[in-house]
Parts: sequence; structure tokens; C-alpha cells
Amino acid sequence: MFFVRSVILYIASSLDGYIAKLDGEVDWLFTDQGYGYDDFFARIDPVLMGRKTYSQVLEFGEYPYSSKQGFVLTRSPTHLPDPNVTFIYQDMVPFIESLRRSPGKAIWLVGGGEVIRLFLQHDWIDEIILSIHPVILGEGIPLFSPSPDSHRSLHLNGK
Repeated sequence: MFFVRSVILYIASSLDGYIAKLDGEVDWLFTDQGYGYDDFFARIDPVLMGRKTYSQVLEFGEYPYSSKQGFVLTRSPTHLPDPNVTFIYQDMVPFIESLRRSPGKAIWLVGGGEVIRLFLQHDWIDEIILSIHPVILGEGIPLFSPSPDSHRSLHLNGK
């Protein structure tokens, strides 16, 4: 039997389409709204993120996803060991394809922009849960970076 885990991009954006300020700061995200996080968190097993997102998450204090298997996609193997995550710095495409074929719950694509672009290029995103916060940043890291195929349709939930 061929098994494929779904990949869910669960992310927040400003009204003008940014996921973070230019310096990576996300202080504008925190509100008293739950946005369905607890139900979502029960649906996923591994969390997957880019190195910049990982670094930003560490600035919040205690690593918030320690109950889940974590992977950080990075181009550089020069990171201090972290018991919460495994750094993936080579052969990312075969790794992700293998992770998708392994049994388990859905995969949470946490971010950031470069990793989202990689997943879009390979058509690996099955579902997007987007919380739009009522703030305009004016500039920042865009949710979807322009690319040569930026006008293609996303075929989610059943591809």
C-alpha cells in the first residue's frame, strides 16, 4: 500500500500578506485568539521548518513543539545539537519525499518563506490553514514569494 502523509501549512499573515517583519520579528502575531491551534496540533506529528523560523522560535523561550518530532531544513550543517529537532542540510527533496511516505499523522509546515516556496515548487502542500491578523505591516517577509510560476493555481485537498 502506498501511503502519503498530508502536509499542512498552518500559518498566520498580516492583512497585506506578510508572515514576519523584515528582521523576522513576529511580535504582532500574539493575541488572545486561539485560531483552532489545539485541534490542529492534535492532527499533526512532525513539525518542519526552515532555519530562520527555527531561530525565531527559539527567541520565544522554551521550544514550544517538544512533544512532536521536529526537523529544520538548512543549508548549513553548523548548528549546535538540539534534542528537539533534527537538522536536514543535504538531500532535502529525498528526505521530504521519504517523510511524506512514512506512516503517521499529518506534517506541519511551520514556515518560513523559503521553505514554503520549496514546498510549492514540488506541489507538497495539501492544505493551507491561514489566520489573517488585522494588522498592516507595510513590508516584511511575504507569505508567498514571487516566482516564475506565481500565477499557477493551487490544487489543494485532492490535488
